[in-house]
Amino acid sequence: MHDDLDEPLRLPAAPPAPPRPGLPVAAAIVPVVGAVVLWQLTGSPTALWFAALGPLMAIASFADGLRSARRAKRRARREAAGALVDLGREVEERHAEERRRAWRRTPDVAGYADDPDEIWRVVPGRADVIVVGRGAARSALRLDGDAQEADARAVRRRARTAGDMPVHVPREAGIAVSGPPVLAAAVVRALVVQLCLAQAPGQVRLVGDAPALAGDGAGGAALPHAAATRGAVVFAGSGDRPVPADADIPIVQVAEGAPPPPRCAAVLTLEVAAGGAGAGDPHAGAADAGGGSAIGGGAGVMLARLDHDGTSRRVRVEAISQAQAGRVAAVLAERAATLGQRGDAAVAWEDLPAAGSGAGGVGVDGGGGSGSLAAVVGVSGGEPVTLDLVADGPHAVVIGVTGSGKSELLTTWILAMCRSRSPREVSFLLVDFKGGRTFDALVALPHVTGVLTDLDEDRALRAVESLRAEIRHRERVLEESGARDIAEAAGALSRLVIVVDEYAALVAVHPGLHELFADIAARGRALGMHLVLASQRAAGAFRDGVLANAPLRIAFRVTDAADSRAVLGQDDAVRLPGTPSARGTALIRAAADAGPRTVRIARAGEQAVARVVRDGATLTPARRPWMPPLPDRVEPADAHRIAGSAPRAGEVVLGLADEPEHQRQRVVVLPEDAAGVAVVGGPGSGRTTLLRAIAAQATAPVWVPADAEGAWDAVAGLSSATRGAVVLVDDVDAIAGRLGDDHAGAWLAALERGCREARARGITLVIATARASGPAWRLLELLPHRALLPLANRADHVAAGGESADFAAGAARATPGRGRWGRTLVQFSAVPAGAAMSGAAGRLDRAPLLSLSGIHPLALVAPPGADLGALRAAAERAGRRVVGVGEAGASTIGAGDVVVGTPDGWIAQWRLLAEAREHCTLVIDAACAPEYRAVTGRRELPPYASPGARRAWEIAPGAPARRVTLPG
Repeated sequence: MHDDLDEPLRLPAAPPAPPRPGLPVAAAIVPVVGAVVLWQLTGSPTALWFAALGPLMAIASFADGLRSARRAKRRARREAAGALVDLGREVEERHAEERRRAWRRTPDVAGYADDPDEIWRVVPGRADVIVVGRGAARSALRLDGDAQEADARAVRRRARTAGDMPVHVPREAGIAVSGPPVLAAAVVRALVVQLCLAQAPGQVRLVGDAPALAGDGAGGAALPHAAATRGAVVFAGSGDRPVPADADIPIVQVAEGAPPPPRCAAVLTLEVAAGGAGAGDPHAGAADAGGGSAIGGGAGVMLARLDHDGTSRRVRVEAISQAQAGRVAAVLAERAATLGQRGDAAVAWEDLPAAGSGAGGVGVDGGGGSGSLAAVVGVSGGEPVTLDLVADGPHAVVIGVTGSGKSELLTTWILAMCRSRSPREVSFLLVDFKGGRTFDALVALPHVTGVLTDLDEDRALRAVESLRAEIRHRERVLEESGARDIAEAAGALSRLVIVVDEYAALVAVHPGLHELFADIAARGRALGMHLVLASQRAAGAFRDGVLANAPLRIAFRVTDAADSRAVLGQDDAVRLPGTPSARGTALIRAAADAGPRTVRIARAGEQAVARVVRDGATLTPARRPWMPPLPDRVEPADAHRIAGSAPRAGEVVLGLADEPEHQRQRVVVLPEDAAGVAVVGGPGSGRTTLLRAIAAQATAPVWVPADAEGAWDAVAGLSSATRGAVVLVDDVDAIAGRLGDDHAGAWLAALERGCREARARGITLVIATARASGPAWRLLELLPHRALLPLANRADHVAAGGESADFAAGAARATPGRGRWGRTLVQFSAVPAGAAMSGAAGRLDRAPLLSLSGIHPLALVAPPGADLGALRAAAERAGRRVVGVGEAGASTIGAGDVVVGTPDGWIAQWRLLAEAREHCTLVIDAACAPEYRAVTGRRELPPYASPGARRAWEIAPGAPARRVTLPG
């Protein structure tokens, strides 16, 4: 076994060919020469026999050389064959070591079962590939030397390829497994489990819902990688669904014969399945029933065809069952918990330990707000997680999509802070702008000062705006205590936690609250005011002024990476699992944390909430940082009682003003030096009710009647109104509409004069109208004060002098008497319907019956076709003669005559008309109002008379016109 696989091997050199033996010519010739010389010397023929010995010896020597050469050649061949055998064994040993190292570097599931210490170990190159099976692979062994013999060439061929090697593809290539559904699912399961064994949660994270990972819950759903929030995305899915765009490592099961997804560059097509490990498998039988391995469970092997990178090859692929995957998941979950990478299961809040100032249970009714607000809200890696708004805050922002667990966190967090503290230590203002049900169960807690919802938007806005006054109140308390912050105030203040669910919806409806929350965020630490603001998204919700002062960040699952970066500084929240089983999983990052930690938020059930409420039932409720909402009806006698103030003699109570920014409600009275008040409100708004309430309180009320004649007379008599009088005109635009054009203009002009002279004369005009337009507009501009009651739309509200933002909508618009005094919200006064209005003008007999007695002749101007039968009868009873204009004679009218004619008839008899103007009492039917000036020769308007009601004007010589009623 070699330690250095890079050292090359060398083929043995081919044995050299033995030299052919030479013929010993000298040895053959010398005996011949010697024999000849001896024969010559001795002359004996016997000596010539020695000449034959030379050739014989030469032949024998040559034959022996040939035999030795053949023997040496055979020995060299045996040595070369032995060297090749040794080299072959060395190649196999090198291949075995190369195979061992390759499987150790990139194990499959069976390899991790053999050596669990390899799980999540960092090995160069391991994280870059996926082992898809085992098969022949090109060896890194180098073999030098020339292969001239067939055996040497065979050894070289064996050296080039190593068998049973891990066959892998790049991790990001994507793998599609095609085959029978059950078998393909087992292969996909093995590939996914292999990735999870190779890399820890956070290096890869598992998504998808392939059948390979479904079943008894012990498969992929239990792998800790499914709860990871970062790392390469391993998508295990089916071919009938598209591969997500963010999938880094897709492993997809496709039906037999179906095309693989374009994202998968490697395709495994299953061919033959065999139970258990295959022959020659070095992992065969590895912990088949546990086998001493922590993972246990032998993997099955199947034959498959791998198509990748333009080539096709046969491989044996690994497959595991759901039970085996479950054992792997259990091992990995235990290891993740040990290393702080555990994905926690759902946990009940009752199972968490208490944290705070007490030892458990709701705190006693005492203490102060200077301590911490530590509260256990969940678990991370099996250990309790504590949040402290004082130490980690002072403010927190929470984001997460609908259904991710934001509301559960808020409920759990509030309960945990109440669990061991009294309302004198901590109180809560809860704002729910996503439907009004989040905090229903917490209303009964004595720590909760109120729950505000978007179902009563105006009340919610009012309470939130009251926080401006709460800031000033806390500043005053700290100043009086000589303390720099709440920690030095010796329990003078409790900590106030303002929790807003769907903060984005709140500030979207009321953008001005951005400034308020930024102010609280900037000054909250010293004042003991803490914000917990939750929203589905961070974009457009949290401005820099809030985020800069909210170091405690909590993110549930989001769909936009920009939201995750805005809150956590990284994209992890977008990778949180969105399955129902992962609900309540959040990433929490405090100011001191280098990065977010994964926390499973505990869920507080109804019994837990009921127990905390029951334990706090005897505690004194927390101080509410705002006044109660305005009542729907305020009578003048109750206004001071509600406001907590004392009435003054002679004042006229207009209503009760709500000033949440000052944490007070005050009585609004009619200013003593006010020249007038304009009241603008639509039908049913409480406009008339307010005027009745003013009239009921005024010492000298003058009520302008609604009928045209009474309104004319009342306004005409304003010049005689006494100092201190309150003149009330309701529906001024409607009254003006009942008067004719000429009379309406004169009537409005008289009202204008009254408005201009009111301050100097010491009278007050209260003029009400349905809209600030038309003839009423000039009057409203002359009145220094304005009460705006609900109007039909925002345009009418702005036209009446109101601010667009103050327009009442919804429930506020449906409340009669609820309006604005300037920009202050007021519930205007109301009196019982039957309450007497002392001094108010009623309907009088403003048109006495025309008198036909006397010595003056009468000249009657009547419209054409008028029915004068009643007049003729009354005249005859009075002893008068009724004649027509043409019957009166040429130049005179008798003393007892009643001369009747149409306007045109009188004008035609101009001499007679002149006599009538000078000596007669003119009686002009109100229906002849257009011809009044032509007939009378007067420019001043007469008192208004209603046409069609037998009304007429009576003009005696030298006297003003007066309204009369014709006999009927």
